[in-house]
Amino acid sequence: MDVRFREVDPFNCWVWLRFSEIPSQGERNYVDGIFDSWYVIGRLGGFNAENLQVHEEAEDLSFMRYDNDDASSAMPALMHNMGQLEYHEEWARCWLDLGTSDGIGLDVLINALRQLNSDVVQLDQLLIGGVNEDWPVEDHPDSVFPNMN
Repeated sequence: MDVRFREVDPFNCWVWLRFSEIPSQGERNYVDGIFDSWYVIGRLGGFNAENLQVHEEAEDLSFMRYDNDDASSAMPALMHNMGQLEYHEEWARCWLDLGTSDGIGLDVLINALRQLNSDVVQLDQLLIGGVNEDWPVEDHPDSVFPNMN
C-alpha cells in the first residue's frame, strides 16, 4: 500500500483509498469498522500527543508512575467530525474534520489500514488530503470551515 499526503486542511480533509479491485460488502464492513473505531477514539481525545506517558516510558511498565496531574493539564486534542465512507468502483473516500487532534491519529489510521492490507483486502493506495479529479467533492454539510476556493 502506497501512502501519500497531498494538501491537508485538518478541518476539511478527505482521505482516499484505492483498492486493487472493487471491494466486497464484507471488505467494506472491515474498512467502515476501522474508520468508525478510529473516529470514536479521536472524538474522545485519544490522539493527544501531549500526553503519551506510557509510550515515552518505553522500558518496563511495571509499577510505572502515571502522572495524573500532567495528564489533566494537557490541552484537549479532539477530533471534531467524520462523514460516512463513500464507495465508487475501486475507490473509497471519507471526509474528516480532524479538529485539534494530533498527527498521531493519522499514524494510528495508517497502521491499521496497513494491517488490513496485509490480512484482509488489498489496498493499492492511501491518499490523505487533496481531491481526486475524477471524483469531485462539494463542501461537506458538517464542515465548520467550508472551502473558500
